[in-house]
Amino acid sequence: MSKPLQDYARKRNFDATPEPAGKPSRGKQTAHALQYCIQKHDASHLHYDFRLELDGTLKSWAIPKGPSLDPSVRRLAVHVEDHPLDYANFEGHIPEGHYGAGDVIVWDRGLWIPEDDPHKAYAKGKLRFRLQGEKLSGTWNLFRTHLAGKKEQWLLVKSDDAQARAQADYDILEAEPDSVLSERTLITRNEPKASTSKTRSASKALTAAQKATLPATLKPQLATLVESPPKGDWRYEVKFDGYRILARIEDGEVRLFTRNGHDWTARLPSQAKALARLKLRSAWLDGEMVVTNEQGVADFQALQNAFDATRDEQIIYYLFDLPFLNGLDLRQCPLQQRRTALAAVLEKADAKCLRFSADFNEPVESLLDSACKMDIEGLIGKRLDSPYVNRRSNDWIKLKCQQRQEFVIVGYTDPKGSREAFGALLLALHDPDSGELRYAGKVGTGFSNTTLNNIRQRLAPLEVRKAQFGNPPRGAEATGVHWLKPQLLAEVAYAQMTREGVVRHSVFHGLRDDKPARSIGLEQPVKNPVNTPALHLTHPERIVDASSGISKRQVAEYYALVAPWILPHLKRRPVALVRAPDGLAGELFFQKNAAQLNIPGLESHDKAEAGQALMIIDQAATLLGAVQMNTLELHTWNATAKDFDKPDRFILDLDPDPALPWKAMLEATQLTLALLDELGLQAFLKTSGGKGMHIVVPLTRRASWDEVKTFSQAIVQHLAGLFPERLSAVSGPKNRVGRIFIDYLRNSKGATTVCAYSIRAREGLPVSVPIRREELTALKGASQWTLRNLGERLAEDADPWAGYSKVRQAISKDLRRRLGLE
Repeated sequence: MSKPLQDYARKRNFDATPEPAGKPSRGKQTAHALQYCIQKHDASHLHYDFRLELDGTLKSWAIPKGPSLDPSVRRLAVHVEDHPLDYANFEGHIPEGHYGAGDVIVWDRGLWIPEDDPHKAYAKGKLRFRLQGEKLSGTWNLFRTHLAGKKEQWLLVKSDDAQARAQADYDILEAEPDSVLSERTLITRNEPKASTSKTRSASKALTAAQKATLPATLKPQLATLVESPPKGDWRYEVKFDGYRILARIEDGEVRLFTRNGHDWTARLPSQAKALARLKLRSAWLDGEMVVTNEQGVADFQALQNAFDATRDEQIIYYLFDLPFLNGLDLRQCPLQQRRTALAAVLEKADAKCLRFSADFNEPVESLLDSACKMDIEGLIGKRLDSPYVNRRSNDWIKLKCQQRQEFVIVGYTDPKGSREAFGALLLALHDPDSGELRYAGKVGTGFSNTTLNNIRQRLAPLEVRKAQFGNPPRGAEATGVHWLKPQLLAEVAYAQMTREGVVRHSVFHGLRDDKPARSIGLEQPVKNPVNTPALHLTHPERIVDASSGISKRQVAEYYALVAPWILPHLKRRPVALVRAPDGLAGELFFQKNAAQLNIPGLESHDKAEAGQALMIIDQAATLLGAVQMNTLELHTWNATAKDFDKPDRFILDLDPDPALPWKAMLEATQLTLALLDELGLQAFLKTSGGKGMHIVVPLTRRASWDEVKTFSQAIVQHLAGLFPERLSAVSGPKNRVGRIFIDYLRNSKGATTVCAYSIRAREGLPVSVPIRREELTALKGASQWTLRNLGERLAEDADPWAGYSKVRQAISKDLRRRLGLE
């Protein structure tokens, strides 16, 4: 630890706080732009930390009231200890009991340009400088007034220039309260006054919360049925035998929706009123509506009876997740943080209607054994650090005590003896391959007299003359059967299923109205919760990124998830790998050929074929084999195996001085796109996953490598000539001080660029992601999407590069002439 950072280190326990310990500083080695940042810090009192880079550290001042654009307003700035340079990107929660405990976001960042020698000015206590940031700009002044104990008191004052604004007309702290690096805001500033202290305390721990408008609809996260519990840090809850319901609250209005989006608010007035009494400004809550028996176990048939009798006061809403709360999207917060916040919200809830679904940290085998003895359906397991995703996920699993699921009701038989209404229900399931409805047996037990008559009334309107599926029972088994339109669902438990797909020893548990009949097929448990080709993964729990706790298994799960998206970008392209055998903390290896790689299906080409040894990885099993070999990043050529000597695209990589504000990157990207538009070249965008942007221009295979490289270089030189103060056409850190280098060198034969949807080997494991052009201005940064949150974007099912494969364009003589190459 360097001497200027000794005070910083002495005040902190880096085993307990997420703050950076401090990397070796750059000192006075290479000329570079000086960065600044302002962090909004909700500690014992809300304040703003103003930090200027100088001599390898961040000189820091605490500004209680924050900066003002009004030159007549002088803000107190208390000089505090120096911070390491990497603190400029720190956002998160400093735990209670530690120095500076509270939430931190990066409120502003960018460059500071001193007007005089900064070392002499700092020593004299009189700094005058310009800011080029996301929010602040123009000229500012920091000057020392006097010492107060051991701390120096300074004043921060805005100069009277074109960027100045009267405080009475414009308060920038109120107008722009949020982070410039992420969607984070300080949660305690967004809670209603009615919130309890425990709610506020829980909210402080929501480190990945993002400010967001409450969506009108929400798809629930669904669990995957497994044969046995996986290893790892999991918590288990009771699998409730009820109806999955999501609650939406906005401005006092409560609406209750089934998992299929049907509004059931009118059917559950007591629960809606109890939720309204929580006095939340806005929220989405997730849970299960149940009715319990005398033993406290959920009884689905009793729930059905309660609905039929409109007796909602018997129904208990067990809540287990909180995807949105008071203007914040919590889906990227780890599960345990969301549940802590939910428990605080429900602290004073009406327990007759609303209850928190408890979880258990006991051995799962004993939990499941106890659940089965109590006639509970089973357990739901949830990975503690997992986000909330709007789809079926391997982070939530189901362990069942018996085989039980929904079936489509396709007919019924006449009653016999003293039985009323009907004898048995005929069942069917959709074939997983053909999608056709197939006969699956009967259920004739589990009915009470009340349910027999109620169900009979539901069956009558659905009667048809012929069976509505392909393999109805024949002969005596079909005698006296009344066929039905396949619309109603029955929840049925059974002892076994024959090879023909017919259930035996079945018991009826109730009708279901919360799922569409077309979605019902046989639910098969998976042996490996990861939806991947067969893969032996060594050391799956090895931590790859200590900052996020992401393991090798999670990397494999990520690439299995994105395989449908990444494989088209890898198809027939030579690829280079960045491997991390010991995680990010160890040495990284960049590998361009297949030497010493034991990967099934790996395609290798020697120097005679392609001019250099190379490899191709474009199959799912091969991709996951690369992960087994500790691959994190995949980089691809601009040509394919169809013709290694004719590129089918060129790429412009916008690489900024790290201290530049993000808006400078947006402006440079827009300038580059404007030139490409003027040339008539269609271009596609993706984030780099690091600091910059990639502009991809598809080409027909006509020009050589040298011709493509020369053309892309001419584009960059033209732009740099137009905007020399912003853009550079020359590589090297000293040539991009305060500027953005547009890298055209990636357009040489054998050069590579990180592939779309590839992970980057950086803290948090960000991802390079294709975007639509209209999304550009809304981006917060090039590392906005990570391994953890990209699944949410993929669920949208919209290809941001739709039409890429249909583009037909070439580097014509006219284009070369317009750039001075002819």
